[in-house]
Amino acid sequence: MPDQGKLLATAGVIQVEGAAGAGLVPWAVISGYGTENSYGFNAHVTQLNTQDYQLNTYGVALGICDKLELSLSKQEFSGSLAPLDKLKLSQDVVGVKLKLAGDLIADQNNWLPQIAIGAMYKRDQNVTGLDALGVTQVTQLGAKSNQGTDYYLSATKLFLAQSLLLNGTLRMTKANQMGLLGFGGDLHDRYQVMPEISAAYLLNRKLALGAEYRQKPNNLSIDHEKAYYDGFLAWFPNKNVSVTLAYVDLSDITIFNPKNQRGWYFSVQIGN
Repeated sequence: MPDQGKLLATAGVIQVEGAAGAGLVPWAVISGYGTENSYGFNAHVTQLNTQDYQLNTYGVALGICDKLELSLSKQEFSGSLAPLDKLKLSQDVVGVKLKLAGDLIADQNNWLPQIAIGAMYKRDQNVTGLDALGVTQVTQLGAKSNQGTDYYLSATKLFLAQSLLLNGTLRMTKANQMGLLGFGGDLHDRYQVMPEISAAYLLNRKLALGAEYRQKPNNLSIDHEKAYYDGFLAWFPNKNVSVTLAYVDLSDITIFNPKNQRGWYFSVQIGN
C-alpha cells in the first residue's frame, strides 16, 4: 500500500486537465501522498458551470516515488444557449510530469522551489450539435489540427511558517480553449509561451484559500480568447479525499456568444 508519508495538502488537487495542482494551473507537486520509496494514486470528477456552458472532467493520476506523475483524463464541453445549445465537444488528455529539483518541505531553509517539467497530449473527438452548419471537426472552425501537445515548466514554493504557497508555470501551447477548439488557427499556428500563476493561503491544515491566473493564446478569428481567472477553496478532510470549490471567469468563449462566462467549479478527488 502507499505509505502516505507526505504532509496533508502538499499533493495539491487535480486541475482541470488532470495534473496535480490547483483548479486551472498545474504545479510542480506530484499527485498522491506516496514518498520517494512509494507511490500514490487518485481519481477525480470535476464539473464547471457558467451561464451558457458546462465542462465535465474525470480521470485518474498516478504518482511514482514522488518523482514521476502519469495522468489520463477526459473533458466534455456542452452548450445551453442558442445557437450553441446543442454543441458538444470532448477531448482526451494524457499527461506526464517529472520532478527535476527541490522539495516542497525539505527546502524550507532556502529559496529553492520544487521544479518540474510536464507535457499534456490532447486529442479532440468529433464536434456534435453543429450539423446544420455542416461542422463535425474542430478544423472546420479554423483550427489547424485536432490534436496537440502542451509543454510546461512549473516552480512551486511552500512557506510553511507563513502558511503560504506560490506557484509559477510557463506553458508552451497552441491550444484553443485548452484544446477543446483544436490547436493553432487562422490567426496563429505556432507555439507561444503563456504564464500561469497560483497562490494559496493555508487557513488551517485542512483548508486552503487561493486564486489563479492563466494566460491563453488567441489563434482563432471566431474566438477572441482571453485569460482565465479563479478564486478557490480546497478542503482536505484526510489524505484520501479532497474537495475543491471555485468561482471561475473564463471570459467569452466564441463570437457567436460574446458574453463573459462566469460560474462555479466543483471537484472531488479520492485516492491515496
